[in-house]
Amino acid sequence: MDSNAGETNMVAVAAPVRRRRRRPASATARPAHRGATVSGTIYRDLRDDIVSLRRKPGEPVIEKEVAETYGVSRTPVREAMLKLADEGLVEVFPQSGTFVARIPISGLPEAIAIRRALEEATVRYAAEQASGSQVARLRANLELQREMKEAGDFDGFHEADEAFHALLAEISGYPGFWAVTQQVKRQVDRYRHLTLPAAGRMDKALTEHGAVVEAVAAHDPDRAVAELRHHLTDLQLGIADVRRSYPQYFTE
Repeated sequence: MDSNAGETNMVAVAAPVRRRRRRPASATARPAHRGATVSGTIYRDLRDDIVSLRRKPGEPVIEKEVAETYGVSRTPVREAMLKLADEGLVEVFPQSGTFVARIPISGLPEAIAIRRALEEATVRYAAEQASGSQVARLRANLELQREMKEAGDFDGFHEADEAFHALLAEISGYPGFWAVTQQVKRQVDRYRHLTLPAAGRMDKALTEHGAVVEAVAAHDPDRAVAELRHHLTDLQLGIADVRRSYPQYFTE
């Protein structure tokens, strides 16, 4: 989320960063949550693999292989695929098969703007009423982000980042803000995963998160909003550079 052209260009020249091994997309599925349907579990796992880029844009998703992985018929797999298609995460071609959808570049600015509006309201409420123990939880999360950064763990850093924003919503007293935000940001999350390997990207995000925490701790709503706006606006400024680095992952 770089604030000028010189910074955003880091995406294109990023050096490889070592990352912790994560669950491969083809691995045995995780057990279903209690009360979850088989199709719901398949949907959840495929969605997580797509959003985290373990399944890359344009890659085929073969029903037969997914069904064999879960030990089920193709029916629950098709149900999961239909839900993913409704969310724009896969594309189904009757004569060709199912493929991970490419990231729609034209939809990213709007999704980021919606997220920014929701989170600015969230952080304002959080800054008005955060308790000392809640600020301590935010700082503990920052430390977790720092650990993930130092380990070069992109997925772990992303998860800690998500937990940070969810915690702000909890502190605000309106956790539903984050639930609504989740509905509009799946494509943004795929784009965000592409930004993390950029040299200095995680450092910058961590610094920006720290500035938000200090504003919340100071009970300064205006400053908290300004810091969060800067954080999320920088995300939008990097879109063109990321697209140039990974043209095969994007579509109009």
